[in-house]
Amino acid sequence: MTHTLRAVQTLSDALDRMHSGMKGEMDMNASDLATLRMLTIREHRGQMVSPHDVATHLRISTASTTKLIDRLVASGHLERLPHPSDGRARVVVLTEKSRREFFQHFGVHLGAMREVADRFDDDELGTINAFLDSLTESITTED
Repeated sequence: MTHTLRAVQTLSDALDRMHSGMKGEMDMNASDLATLRMLTIREHRGQMVSPHDVATHLRISTASTTKLIDRLVASGHLERLPHPSDGRARVVVLTEKSRREFFQHFGVHLGAMREVADRFDDDELGTINAFLDSLTESITTED
């Protein structure tokens, strides 16, 4: 078990380095990049994201969130849109520019990760997925 937990720590460190590199390549700070990652993941899940969701995810104030979203809207990475069912609320969405740049910088890493995943059969991947999902759930806190 110790070997597995060390492997998780090593993976976490590699992901940190990858994200730091992307941050520099995309000329963004850590919160900007974390917001784009969050929106990318939630978009794939079909989930809408409000400014409040961004604040909660990053654990920053609403004032800081407003500045962050303003910055990403001004750079062409995000759009603010009316919520589809609540006319008073807003959602934030990725722009095509954002998707394109994010994939441009993440695509090489994604390809390498797919090559590794291809080495495992569906049953092995099911076990790995269950482990990673459980691990994620165990360290995720809701405010």
